[in-house]
Amino acid sequence: MIPDLLAQSMPVDIGSATLVGRVWVMGEGPVLVRVDAQGVYDLSGLVPTCTELLELHDPAEAVRAFDAPLIAGLEPVLRNSAPDARDPTVPWLLAPCDLQAVKAAGVTFVASMLERVIEEQARGDPAQAESVRQAVTAVIGDDLAAIRPGSPEAAQLKAVLLDRGMWSQYLEVGIGPDAEIFTKAQPMSAVGSGSQVGIHPGSEWNNPEPEVVLAVNSRGEVHGATLGNDVNLRDFEGRSALLLGKAKDNNASCAIGPFIRLFDRHFGIDDVRHLELSLHVQGPEGFELHGSSSLSRISRDPLDLVAQACGDHHQYPDGFMLFLGTMFAPTQDRFAPGQGFTHLSGDIVSIATPRLGTLVNPVVTSDRAPAWRYGTAALMRDLARRGLLS
Repeated sequence: MIPDLLAQSMPVDIGSATLVGRVWVMGEGPVLVRVDAQGVYDLSGLVPTCTELLELHDPAEAVRAFDAPLIAGLEPVLRNSAPDARDPTVPWLLAPCDLQAVKAAGVTFVASMLERVIEEQARGDPAQAESVRQAVTAVIGDDLAAIRPGSPEAAQLKAVLLDRGMWSQYLEVGIGPDAEIFTKAQPMSAVGSGSQVGIHPGSEWNNPEPEVVLAVNSRGEVHGATLGNDVNLRDFEGRSALLLGKAKDNNASCAIGPFIRLFDRHFGIDDVRHLELSLHVQGPEGFELHGSSSLSRISRDPLDLVAQACGDHHQYPDGFMLFLGTMFAPTQDRFAPGQGFTHLSGDIVSIATPRLGTLVNPVVTSDRAPAWRYGTAALMRDLARRGLLS
C-alpha cells in the first residue's frame, strides 16, 4: 500500500514545478537532487546542500539552468522509499532540508487554538475533553476568525476572558501580539516521505498535524514550500505547556516532504496562502480519519510568522524550515465515545495538497523507529570525502 501511495505522491502540475529534494545514495550518502516526472538529478555540482541552494539569489532559476546528471528514475525512487521495501542499490527519499533549523508556529488557526485551550483545561485527559470543549465554547464561542491577533479587539476579548477566569496561555499566542515560535526538531533529524514517523511510547492521546512548511534562508527570504507532519502529543502538552519539548521533539516525530517546491513564476507565496491541505489516516484495524486545513483561514500571514521567527533578535545562519501551524484538530472517536482520536502503530498518514504533492508516513512508536544517527558531522564527512567542500 505504501509504495503505491508514494508512486502517486507528486504535484498535479509537476511539468511546471521546480522541485528539489534529497535522496540517500548508497556509497555517497545524502545527495541534493532536482526532480521531474522522469527522474531525480544530482545537483551536487551546483551546491552541496539545500541550505546553500536557498542562499542563491534565485534558487529556482539556478536549478533550471544547471545540467544535472540523472541518478535514477522517479518511480523507482518513490517506491523504494517505503521502509519495508528498500533496495540498497536504489536511492530513497530523505527530508528535503538538511542544515536548516526546524521551527514551528503554533496556535495559528482558531480551531487549533480552541483545542489547545481544551487540552489545557482537560489536563491531558481525553475522557474530559468533550465536556471541557462544551464549557469553553459556551464562553468564547467557536469562531474567532474575525479577530486580528494583537488588535484592540483582541485586547478587549482578553479582558473579558480574564474577568471570567477563562484566559489561557494558548489564547495569549492565538490572539495576542506575539506568535508562538518553537523549535520542532534538530537540523538533520526530520524524516522524509515513506519513512516511519514516531509517537512517544508513553503517549495515549496524540494526532498528526498536517502543515505547510516554508523554506527560508539566512536573510529571512522564503524561497519555497513543502509539506510537514508536526506530530503532536496532546496528553503531554495538555498536562503542562512546559512539556512542549517532550511533546514535540522525539525520534522520528518530524516528517517533511516529499520535495521543496521552489518559488518561480508558476508558484509563489500567494499560492501558499490559498493552499488546501487534506489528511487521511488509514488504521491497521480498518479505521479511517479524514481532515483538512485551509491556509486561507490562518490568523497570521505566513510572512508575518517568518518575520517573528527571525530578525535582529534571532538569526539563522543556515536558514530554517518553518511549520505554519494547522487548523486540523481531530475529535472523531476511535475507540469509545468521548475519547477522540489517537494513533495506533501501523497507521498510515497521508498529507496532501495538489501543488505540493503528498507526504506519506507509517506510524510506529519512537523507540521502534530507526534511531537518528546521521547528523551534521556525518554529512560534513561525506561531503568532504566526495570533494564537495571548498
